[in-house]
Amino acid sequence: MSFTVEERGNPNSLSYRLFFKNAEGKYISPFHDIPMYADESQNIFHVVVEVPRWTNAKMEIATKDLLNPIKQDVKKGKLRYVANVFPHKGYIWNYGAIPQTWEDPAHKDGDTGCCGDNDPIDVCEIGSKVCSRGEVMKVKVLGILAMIDEGETDWKVIAINVEDPEASKFNNISDVQRLKPGYLEATVDWFRRYKVPDGKPENRFAFNDEFKDKDFAIETIKSTHNFWKDLISQKTKSGELNCKNTCVSAGDSPYCCSVDEAKTAVGETCPCGKEEPLPSSVDKWFYYERK
Repeated sequence: MSFTVEERGNPNSLSYRLFFKNAEGKYISPFHDIPMYADESQNIFHVVVEVPRWTNAKMEIATKDLLNPIKQDVKKGKLRYVANVFPHKGYIWNYGAIPQTWEDPAHKDGDTGCCGDNDPIDVCEIGSKVCSRGEVMKVKVLGILAMIDEGETDWKVIAINVEDPEASKFNNISDVQRLKPGYLEATVDWFRRYKVPDGKPENRFAFNDEFKDKDFAIETIKSTHNFWKDLISQKTKSGELNCKNTCVSAGDSPYCCSVDEAKTAVGETCPCGKEEPLPSSVDKWFYYERK
């Protein structure tokens, strides 16, 4: 399976959108239409890259918009950039989400005691390549971190691109600890502190801040896939989520998006234009004394 992206609007502006197409050139939703599995027999998953490593723009699949393009998160009318909390620079992995998964906000997790965050499950890809925004890669899952973000369960899957030159050496979370010493500790530190510059408290984690292994991670992903299945089959209320798709729902479903409707939706956005300059804040380091 291959996928391409189409940029609309001006990069680094409120108008910017990244739409997805499949191999036939048909517009698709990266949330609903890209299969979760790249190879189910080998537990290889697809990941949609939202934020390439070292960048700061908080790009995400727009779960409430038709066709769920990638766009930049907005807070109080301004584009959101993640601060560089010393010693980190931007995101320290390629960051994205597994399609056809959903953390149900009505489901209280038995391990975290908190409900889901209403998004697809997040992934930190730890390979050597800096990926492109909108890239769809195939990954091996290695483990998972249970973050609690403002009272919501927000799982962070640790994975590696199957095409990474060292992918064969990584088969579980213990391999990350052994072969990339310090990376998992830095990951916890990053997630703990990244909202502090915005005046928010430090995030918390279940399991005493420890990562769970590959098997636990895969079971967690499968459970979020089941929540997504209930969502797309209308067994669960969608709330503000846009569940329209071009490949999954049957023609008589209210979630079926026709080719013409998809083309119209993309056509209503601005054509791709000149890139706006990044704010100077993306180059600054933020320091604070840890409690």
